[in-house]
Amino acid sequence: MELRVACLFSDCFFDISESPGLWLFYGFRNNGTVEQVKKIVTVLNEAEVPPEEVVDVVVSPPFVFLSLVKSLLRSDFQVAAQNCWARKGGAFTGEVSAEMLVNLGIPWVILGHSERRLLLGETNEFVGDKVAYALSQGLKVIACVGETLEQRESGSTMDIVAAQTKAIAGWISDWNNVVLAYEPVWAIGTGKVATPTQAQEVHTALRKLLHDNVSPEVAASTRIIYGGSVNGANCKELAAQPDVDGFLVGGASLKPEFVDIIKSATVKSSA
Repeated sequence: MELRVACLFSDCFFDISESPGLWLFYGFRNNGTVEQVKKIVTVLNEAEVPPEEVVDVVVSPPFVFLSLVKSLLRSDFQVAAQNCWARKGGAFTGEVSAEMLVNLGIPWVILGHSERRLLLGETNEFVGDKVAYALSQGLKVIACVGETLEQRESGSTMDIVAAQTKAIAGWISDWNNVVLAYEPVWAIGTGKVATPTQAQEVHTALRKLLHDNVSPEVAASTRIIYGGSVNGANCKELAAQPDVDGFLVGGASLKPEFVDIIKSATVKSSA
C-alpha cells in the first residue's frame, strides 16, 4: 500500500516560533486493507520525529479509511482526503463532497493531483472550481501543480505550472489555508527526481508568480512543497533549498526512511 505524506518546513520566509516547520504529507493512494492501514498508522504513531513547531505531518488514506486513520492516528499528525467534488452534494454518484469531509472532521484535502489531471481529464478550470468550493466549506487545500516530461523537454515547464497556479489563485482569499505542491509528473513513482537546482528553480518561479499576481506577503508566507521520488537519500539536500518548504511523499512513506524524511525538517529549523 502506498501512503502519501506532505511535509512543510520553515525557512527564511518564516518565523519558526509562529509557523509550523516541515510539512510532510503521506498518501496511501488507492491501495490497502484495514490491517495494512493499522500497521502503517502504528509505525507513524511510534516514530520519533521533531515537534510540531518544526514539522507538520499530514496523512492521506483512501476515503474508506479516513475515519479509521483519524481515530487511530497520534494527535500531533493530521489527516487529509485525496480529493473532493467541486460542488455541494447531489446526483454525483461515486463522488465525495467537501461537506462530507468536514462532517468527518477531516481538515485537509488534496486537489489537482497529476493522476486526476492526466487520467481523469481534470482541467485547470475544474481544479480551480474544486479549490474554491473546498475552501468555501472550511477545508484546507494542498493544491498540486506540475509538468510532464514532454512539457519539460519542450521548455514549457514554467508556462504549465504558472497556468495551473493562476487557475486556483483567483479563488483564494486566505492563503494560510493553502499549500502549493510542485510535483513534476516525470518524477512521480519513477525513481527519477528533480535535482535540488531544478526544484528550487520552479519553486522560485512559483513564489515570484505569487509576489507579482497576489501580494509580496502571500509570496513570503505560502508554503510550497516538492513531490516526486523523495527518499531518505535526497531529502536533506532538497530540504536545504531556500524555497522548498516541505515534501509530498508517496512510495518512500512505506519504508523506514520516511522517518529520515520527516527529520529533514531540522535542516531548516537549525539554519
